[in-house]
Amino acid sequence: MENFSSPFPLDNSSLSSSLLSLCPTFTTLFFLPSAYTFLFLTALPGNILSLWVFLRCISTVSPTHVYLSHLSISNLILSLTTPFLAAYYAWGSDWTLSSALCQLVLHGITPVLHINIYISIMILTWVALSRFASLIQHTHASRPNRCVAFLPHGFFARLKSTSFANRVCIVVWSVAIGCVVPVTVIYSVKEAAIVKKAGVGCTEVCYSPAVEIGGRLSAGLAMIVIALFFLFYLLVLTSYMMVLRHIGRSRKSTNVTTSQSLLGRVLRNIVVIQAVLSVCLLPYHIYKPIFISLANDQRQLRYLPGPNICKQCHPFSIFVELKNCLLLLAALRGSTDPLMYFLLDKTFRHETLKLLRCNQNKTGSTKSSSVTGSNTTKAGPLEEGNLATVTADISQGSFL
Repeated sequence: MENFSSPFPLDNSSLSSSLLSLCPTFTTLFFLPSAYTFLFLTALPGNILSLWVFLRCISTVSPTHVYLSHLSISNLILSLTTPFLAAYYAWGSDWTLSSALCQLVLHGITPVLHINIYISIMILTWVALSRFASLIQHTHASRPNRCVAFLPHGFFARLKSTSFANRVCIVVWSVAIGCVVPVTVIYSVKEAAIVKKAGVGCTEVCYSPAVEIGGRLSAGLAMIVIALFFLFYLLVLTSYMMVLRHIGRSRKSTNVTTSQSLLGRVLRNIVVIQAVLSVCLLPYHIYKPIFISLANDQRQLRYLPGPNICKQCHPFSIFVELKNCLLLLAALRGSTDPLMYFLLDKTFRHETLKLLRCNQNKTGSTKSSSVTGSNTTKAGPLEEGNLATVTADISQGSFL
C-alpha cells in the first residue's frame, strides 16, 4: 500500500485517484468473510426462532410484539444476504464490475443491508416513545405528566392497538426503503458505472474506489440519511432519560414497597438496550461523515499515469477497510437482537424455552400448553394503577 504515486496538480495528463486499486489486507480477505459467515450461522436460526415465537407461540399479541416481529423479519432478510457479502469481501477484488455476482451485491445486497439498519433504529425509536407515553399516562394519575398535554387526543388508545402497530411498521418500511434505495442506486449504478479503466489498460473490478467510496451526489444523500439516524438516536436517548427521570420522581412521591426489584429491572433493560444501540450503530454513523469528508478531499487529487498504475494502491484503502468493519458492527444486530429478546423479555424467554423443551420431549406438550395460557395473561396491555403495576407490566410484557 505504500507504492501509490505522489499527487500532482490537475492537468490534462493526470488521472483521477479512483483509477487506483484498493489493496485488500487480511481484514478484508479473511476477517470480514469469516465474520459475515458467523453472522449468517447465528442470525438465521435466531431470527427464525424469534419470528416463530412471536407469530405462533404468544397467543396474546401486544403492539410491542408486533414491532419486534417486524424487526425479526428485517433481520431474517439481512441474514440471507450475508453469504453474498462474505463472498464479496473474499473475492470482490477478482470479480469484474460487470459480473453477475458483483451486480447482485451492488444492486440487491447493499440496499438490503442499509435498509435493515434504519428499520432497526426506527422501530426501536417508536417502541421507546410508545412505552414512555404509556408509562407517564399510567403513573401519578392525580398529577399527570406535562408531556401528556402535547400528545394527540386518543394517542394512548392507539398505542394499545395491534392494527395501529402494524400501520406504523408499514410506514417504517416505506420510509427506510424510500431513503436508502435512491442513495444505493446512485451509489452503485450511476457512479460505479462511470469509471472506465480501459483507457489505461486496467480491468474494472468490483472491489474498487468507485464502489466503496462513491461520488459527491451519493455522499450528499448519505449525509441526509445519517442526519436522520442521529435524530432517531437522540429521540431514543431522550425518551430513556425521561423514563429514568419519571421513575426517579415516582419513587420519591409514591409509597411503593414491593416494586424496587421491578424498577431495577426496568432500569437495567434501558441501560442494556441503549448500550446495544450505541455499540452497534453509533460508531458507523460517527465515522461515515468523517469518511465522506476525507473522500471528498482525496477526490480532488490527481495522479500522473505510469506503467504500473493498475497495481498502485489507493491511499484510501485502510479507511475503506475501517468503514467496512464498522458496517459489520452495525449488521451484527441481526445476531444480537434475538439474544436481547431472550434476556430482557420474560414472555419471549418463557415461550422460547418451552418450545425448545417441547422439541426435546413431545410427551410434555399438554402440560406446556396449560402453562402458556396462564403466562400470556400477564403480557396484556397496561392497566390503570400504581407504579408497581406499571413496572410489572413493562418488565413482563415488553423488553422495554
